[in-house]
Amino acid sequence: MSHAVHHTTGTVARRTSPRKRTDFGGRRRGRDVSEQGGPEEVDEAVERPQVRVRRIYEDPDPADGDRVLVDRLWPRGMSKVRAHLDEWCKQVAPSPELRRWYAHDPAKYPEFRRRYLEELRGPDHADALADLRQRAAAGPLTLLTAAKRSDISEATVLKELLDPHAS
Repeated sequence: MSHAVHHTTGTVARRTSPRKRTDFGGRRRGRDVSEQGGPEEVDEAVERPQVRVRRIYEDPDPADGDRVLVDRLWPRGMSKVRAHLDEWCKQVAPSPELRRWYAHDPAKYPEFRRRYLEELRGPDHADALADLRQRAAAGPLTLLTAAKRSDISEATVLKELLDPHAS
């Protein structure tokens, strides 16, 4: 299920209608119904998730799709209006203990990644990960972080988990 943050009030609302998926030519993908009422196949290509990582301080891009903040703490100096978030998913953030231990030390990243993936296997994260997987399958998903180096952040670990074929 999708969430949207109202641009002026900052309140979170759930989207009730599903997104319509089209290919780059504007045609609907998947099974479609012809004018005569019979089913026909339309561009039934296997699609892999489009997940990317960006810093929340960067301006939103139309190609972002769903914008989800995956940090536990709200980014300094960022207003909810300026963030243009679809969701703030604190549930997938590393535990406070792991976050403090790691302190974004590049030398600790391999061990941080291992410990964080272990945390994500726990039942506390199952619903939030399922929501992120659903968002990634529905269309482009941008995982946002306030980390100065997004390449060694929890968002990058999540991207690898959600889109294992990404390079």
